[in-house]
Amino acid sequence: MLVEMKVKFLTFDSSSNGFVVLLMDLANKTGLPIWIGPFEANAIAMKLKKVNSHRPMTHDLIHNVLKTLESRVIKIVVNDLKESTYYALIHLLWKGKEIVIDSRPSDAIAIALAVDAPIYVSEEVIEKARTIDFEKEGDQLKDWLENLNPEDFKYKA
Repeated sequence: MLVEMKVKFLTFDSSSNGFVVLLMDLANKTGLPIWIGPFEANAIAMKLKKVNSHRPMTHDLIHNVLKTLESRVIKIVVNDLKESTYYALIHLLWKGKEIVIDSRPSDAIAIALAVDAPIYVSEEVIEKARTIDFEKEGDQLKDWLENLNPEDFKYKA
């Protein structure tokens, strides 16, 4: 089963010296933090802020190639978690056929934001991952957020 999610926010985590994108289910009950690299964080931030670059970035290039090939992104799915590494799939529709492409979640999320495609996470990943249950673990989220530097919050969905 798949759970539809949206990007809740993107921030810098000073404790790991990396960026975190928080996916949140549509009911705002479960959050899935995914640590990502700086280039992917920049791409996601630009999509969240609806900032266009003068020349196509990699995710824009992929979008342009798909458009040229008369293909479209149906959805992206964060489908697995192995040894602290998330995996994702990009589902395309091309000439009436669904094509599934392996992807890093950060790239898949940036592409989904670029083309306004839905983002899903498998229930299996949610069970395996260190998710945040906002109904049961509100205090845990509060502690996590309190440990982040407020100046690190640069982009919000």
